[in-house]
Amino acid sequence: MLSSSSTTVKNLPLKRRLCFLLKLVCFVSSVLIFCEFLIYYVVIFQCRWPDVKGGAHMSKKETSASVLKAIILADTHLLGEIKGHWLDKLRREWQMERSFQTALWLLQPDIVFILGDVFDEGKWSSPQAWADDVRRFHKMFKCPVSTELVVIVGNHDIGFHYEMTTYKVNRFEKVFNFTSGKLITRKGINFVLVNSVAMEGDGCAVCWTSEAKLVALSHRLNCSQQKPNHSNKGCSNVEKLPASEPILLQHYPLYRKSDAECTGEDSAPPEEKNIPFKEKYDVLSQEASQKLLWWFQPRLILSGHTHSACEVLHEGKVPEISVPSFSWRNRNNPSFIMGSITPADFSLQKCFLPFESRVFTIYCAAGALLVILVLAHVQLLTPPFYFAQRLISKQKAV
Repeated sequence: MLSSSSTTVKNLPLKRRLCFLLKLVCFVSSVLIFCEFLIYYVVIFQCRWPDVKGGAHMSKKETSASVLKAIILADTHLLGEIKGHWLDKLRREWQMERSFQTALWLLQPDIVFILGDVFDEGKWSSPQAWADDVRRFHKMFKCPVSTELVVIVGNHDIGFHYEMTTYKVNRFEKVFNFTSGKLITRKGINFVLVNSVAMEGDGCAVCWTSEAKLVALSHRLNCSQQKPNHSNKGCSNVEKLPASEPILLQHYPLYRKSDAECTGEDSAPPEEKNIPFKEKYDVLSQEASQKLLWWFQPRLILSGHTHSACEVLHEGKVPEISVPSFSWRNRNNPSFIMGSITPADFSLQKCFLPFESRVFTIYCAAGALLVILVLAHVQLLTPPFYFAQRLISKQKAV
């Protein structure tokens, strides 16, 4: 009888230690699950599709049939084998994959546009490294059948103009079915895809081909928007497109002096806003910008490249939205654009992703709490109540 009770007493501390260890595992697991999975649902769930004019007077069926729901993001910069540390690569790709897949599940867009610089090292990648980067991209940005994915080329995908070769351009076009001057028409809305890296204007083979396609497409769009009683003879044999004014999608922004006029919490940092932009490097040249505006007379331009948000009005009437980077490697507060678009109108709304600084704060707070719990359990840290009680009892003893 005595031996049995002695065994019970001995087992009691062991059971308490196991119970405490189980509680710690549950606590750590809960923090990890929230910070690495649930937080994306909590944050993106708060995003809502913007309403377009007339949307309030439409039935739900009419709205879904006439309004195109588009997600626009830019500059994912998937790390490659040269500059990418495996831990950094693992972390950033997990963040982007969870954000993207959560956004698809919650928002269910009709189409997704990625505005270039999909890869960080596409301009240097060997065939083997390129194949591995493409495989990872398709895993991260996999879309359901109901959602179309359209990818625009950027300078990190094929190199700046002086690095760009026909081989790199063809390699990108083969994977993403992209060609400069390609037109995508969805629900009567015309989107023009531009290889802005090829808008150098120096007559290089890729540049010349790209501009020729854009000029031909401009002619088709202009003919389609002509009124019947003002039809041009040159348009008689041209296949007509929807008369909707086009939306330009490209990587480089049109020419602007700097980001000095850009505002918002995700615009460029104050110390960078007044740095002058270099033509054909940070932005398109003034000449190339004027060409695109003249050829297409777009109602909206969407671009990336700067990694920061900006809204510019060209010629007093054409808005351009620079979409910030989708990668936490480039920003503490990545985001994407949600667009509700019709043939005659559009409305845009920004959806911010979890701030990395806030996730780091949660981890630090959880770590501090974990240390306190462990110290208290092993009695290296006495809870304040018991400390005061012991102090009083010692004074009485004296």
